[in-house]
Amino acid sequence: MRNLLLLLIAASLVSGNLLNAQDKKLKTKKWKVKSFVIEEYVPQWAKKVVWYQIFPERFRNGDPDNDPTLESIKGAFPNDSTSPWQIHPWTSDWYELQPYEKENGKDIWYNIQRRRYGGDLQGILDKLDYLQDLGITALYLNPVFEAPSAHKYDASTFHHIDPHFGPDPEGDKELVKSEIPDDPSTWVWTSADKLFLKLIDEVHKRGMRIIIDGVFNHTGTEFWAFKDVVKNQQNSKYKDWYKITSWDDEEKGTRFEYQGWFGVKELPEFNQDENGIADGPKQYIFDITKRWMDPNGDDDPSDGIDGWRLDVAYMIPHSFWKEWHRVVKKINPDAYLTAEVIGDIQSIKPYTRKDEFDAVMNYNFLFLTAEYFIDDSTAISTTEFDDKLLMLRSSFPIGVSYVMQNLFDSHDTQRLASHIVNRDKYKIRNWNEAFQLTKAINPDYDTRKPNEEEINRMKLMLIFQMTYVGAPYVYYGDEAGMWGANDPDCRKPMVWDDLQYDPEVYLPDQTKRAVPDTVEFNKELFEFYKKLIHIRNKYEALQLGTFKVRTLSDKEGVYVYERVYKNTKIIVALNKGKKKHLISLYTPYKGFFKNLLNPKQKMRSAGGKLVFSLRPGEGKIIFKDFSDQQ
Repeated sequence: MRNLLLLLIAASLVSGNLLNAQDKKLKTKKWKVKSFVIEEYVPQWAKKVVWYQIFPERFRNGDPDNDPTLESIKGAFPNDSTSPWQIHPWTSDWYELQPYEKENGKDIWYNIQRRRYGGDLQGILDKLDYLQDLGITALYLNPVFEAPSAHKYDASTFHHIDPHFGPDPEGDKELVKSEIPDDPSTWVWTSADKLFLKLIDEVHKRGMRIIIDGVFNHTGTEFWAFKDVVKNQQNSKYKDWYKITSWDDEEKGTRFEYQGWFGVKELPEFNQDENGIADGPKQYIFDITKRWMDPNGDDDPSDGIDGWRLDVAYMIPHSFWKEWHRVVKKINPDAYLTAEVIGDIQSIKPYTRKDEFDAVMNYNFLFLTAEYFIDDSTAISTTEFDDKLLMLRSSFPIGVSYVMQNLFDSHDTQRLASHIVNRDKYKIRNWNEAFQLTKAINPDYDTRKPNEEEINRMKLMLIFQMTYVGAPYVYYGDEAGMWGANDPDCRKPMVWDDLQYDPEVYLPDQTKRAVPDTVEFNKELFEFYKKLIHIRNKYEALQLGTFKVRTLSDKEGVYVYERVYKNTKIIVALNKGKKKHLISLYTPYKGFFKNLLNPKQKMRSAGGKLVFSLRPGEGKIIFKDFSDQQ
């Protein structure tokens, strides 16, 4: 094993199951093995957090007075700002067309894109105590900058928070008229901007971190620079900012055309050259990066965001990311950068080098856990699961695996509960195909509420997620029992325990269910999440410890591993099989071990062995403090 370790380090492929990351205040640390010296560059705090992703427009409407208007959705797909419209009832049946929607004569998918529910920053502020009680220690917010859509990946600007997320939308819109958008010295702080700074402060007061979405590949058609290009054509000072393919020219008989992200005209792409993003938008991006990371401009980043999640990072050249990385780390060396890069390990590795990103959204974690825990007839074996996990851990520099965002779902996937309902149907690893097939427009996709057996399978996955190497990542509402197909159904308004929701009666095709699905906050599931997250937060062995497999069984579907840090050992035992299984593990330590999921349940080692049973679908987190036996 020692020789294997040396070989892996020499190749810069250090496996997470072979290393014991020491948590120190140093921003970097060095591991020495004979003549090899390797620097760990990831932020140490990012190893310890539990992430919670918030889709702001659908999280909580904390201030109904700032709700979007029909005018504010102009420029967003499906480009209809004239049909009847209103703020959609938060607690309504998701697939039921409301009276105002029926008037336009369009189908459910058209109308869902026009819906706005009024989620805002005040709603997030109001629920920070809820998140803290759950045990969340880091927030990732989908885009918060001004944009007409619900998802806000079609920005109108990057240097202001959406006015309808703040307390004075009309006042903010009037205030920014005095600015020169590409001149930071003229930028003002709107009421929405100030409320976002308050959110950062309140998050930090609770010992939590916050990162936001950076969408630097494209903007929306309402973006100030693009609007100037449309208006002034070749005379625009921003004509080189976008990928313009032709201009309005009567003599040549040409019309204004441009390249949109994947052909989507609502998302015009920034121009790129051999150095990455073109100079104009690049400088603007650097300026807004400084604005949100160091709002006071006093070289103290404590009042700014703690990092960024970068949208479609693979569509922007590495040269840009390297340059931007230097800008970010100069402002805050402890900032966390994570990229959306969906692909195999080899395609991801270039992004996780020292000069680009600290981690990625770990979709490979999702692929593997789906193939092992969710699928039945097409599931991979325990051995294959373990081998692929080892390969995944071993493929990145020291520390990176510990700060990967280990997710089961996101705003771009079906929700975990619905994935389990539709197990064996579609392999999410086949991303492009599965992305379409897991949408509810597919008549073969089952949009029903998960049953008890499916929730129990979800719980077993959660035990693994909260005890494995990497940072657990919760998509808003999963802890409340929410379900839903892929976009847009994974973006339903949050289910809260203080609201009464209409049952889901309607199906996507507008027929009715034989038995309506009740929609309510799942208190039992919430408490299970809470217990697991608090266990994760309490024991450094689960955040920083080594990883070692103790035993596994392909036939029985049993997987047992341990995490060790300093004087603490935690053994995790999972049984995804259909039969009760007896586990016998060698241990040199005497005395009692306890199951952290059921503290009253204690196990005693005898004769050098720890013996316990696992029921079908059961998981145990077994704790032992062996400091007195060293």
